[in-house]
Amino acid sequence: MPITHTDYGAPRVDKDKPQPPEKEAAAEKACESKLPPPPKPQQASPERLAAARKESSCLRAEGIAWYPDPDPVTAEIDYTKATPEQWSALKREHVDALRKCRGDR
Repeated sequence: MPITHTDYGAPRVDKDKPQPPEKEAAAEKACESKLPPPPKPQQASPERLAAARKESSCLRAEGIAWYPDPDPVTAEIDYTKATPEQWSALKREHVDALRKCRGDR
């Protein structure tokens, strides 16, 4: 990435001059060894995992067949398991199902 300097002399990336993808990939590879290891996933409580599973099951029962199961360790939903259009439609067209299945959350 091209570096410019602010009026105060601080370096910053000039986002108006993007680098070709091959240069970005080479830079990422060169710095890869300097990155810290990714954090270990936090184990969800049994209650949280049960609630997430219940929510997923309820949403599918309400007609949202594509809604994914939560991760068995973190209880998080993988948003890559559906399209951005599906997630948008969920919030737009299935508000009642979300309220019913999420309760007071």
